Amino acid sequence: MRHHAYQPNSKFVMEPINFDKYTEQEFLRYCLGATMYMPGTKDFLRPIIDRKYPGLTSMVMCFEDACPEELVPEAEDNVIRLLDALNNSVNSGEIKYDDIPLIIFRVRNTEQFRRFSERLTKERVHFITAFNFPKFNRSNGEEYFSHLEYLNKKFGEIIYGMPILESREMAYLETRIPELMGVKEILDRHKRFVLNVRVGGTDWSSVFGVRRGINYTIYDILTVSDCLKDVLNVFARNNDYSVSGPVWEYFRANKNMKFSEIPQSVNRSIFKRDIIVNDAVDGLLRELLLDRANGFIGKTIIHPTHIPYVNGMLCVTKEVYNDALQIINTDGGVIKSESGNKMNEIGPHRCWAEKILMRARAYGVIENESKYADLFEV
Repeated sequence: MRHHAYQPNSKFVMEPINFDKYTEQEFLRYCLGATMYMPGTKDFLRPIIDRKYPGLTSMVMCFEDACPEELVPEAEDNVIRLLDALNNSVNSGEIKYDDIPLIIFRVRNTEQFRRFSERLTKERVHFITAFNFPKFNRSNGEEYFSHLEYLNKKFGEIIYGMPILESREMAYLETRIPELMGVKEILDRHKRFVLNVRVGGTDWSSVFGVRRGINYTIYDILTVSDCLKDVLNVFARNNDYSVSGPVWEYFRANKNMKFSEIPQSVNRSIFKRDIIVNDAVDGLLRELLLDRANGFIGKTIIHPTHIPYVNGMLCVTKEVYNDALQIINTDGGVIKSESGNKMNEIGPHRCWAEKILMRARAYGVIENESKYADLFEV
């Protein structure tokens, strides 16, 4: 797979590189991008084989919030059929393994995770990249990762874990830091199996009885923004873990939008609230800018029209890429940027530069901000 493979009009200074579940973890954790969630009951075989959703490179089939409890057995049967059908389709040459998105399953709880995993075979595991662990906390976290480690040994395959931080204990001020530090201890013990840390903005909003409107970002909801800030403080320091941004709940976009009339500077227009597409897409773009500024990598999505925006905004401009290269290739001190408009301080900016170079490999390098518009077209 490769990001932006379906945008023929896009011209890259540096092309994104290919990846799959076997790509080295240090790079793969930057590659998830727009991860689309759907109920585990959904029949998704033909959309995968027919490449119905251009740009889809990672998907989650859910046994939890998106699936009523009484339908969990049906969802389990459905995804087993999907895995078997994909195996048959690859063996018959109907589809290449490289064209199949990273497949992730969001389990319901530790008990359901154990029960479902008993149905797995080595052939089925070949198509599973990771499991999402909902309501992950210091009480259930060790059980999740201990069983995941057992599955890796059992099948001789790599299967990652992606904890979702969304519990009330993390929302409440008085319990948040002990809970986050306890979770970090668990993840540090199992770090080679942690692909990504995800956050539940909707769950945390529900604790306080709020919901961001279409003209607001999650960062405008102060109680939730506080949670996100602390998650980044604990898990994003020193690039220890990649943390993805919370879901954007609104969609109102034609799947074949063209952007010939888009303002030349995407960033400037978003913050001025000039109309770019519509309130749903503009709100998503505003939030993506703030996700990116704060160090989130990728985003949970609920609609395929979000894919080009999320992955497009993760692309790196040539100026930013050159700054990162300059910082990485300089021993120390302070140096004027190649563009001559900023100071690059080698020590303090190195962690940032490492992350930029990973993003550049995953999502590519474009000439300047005006080229983002090309990445939004499908």
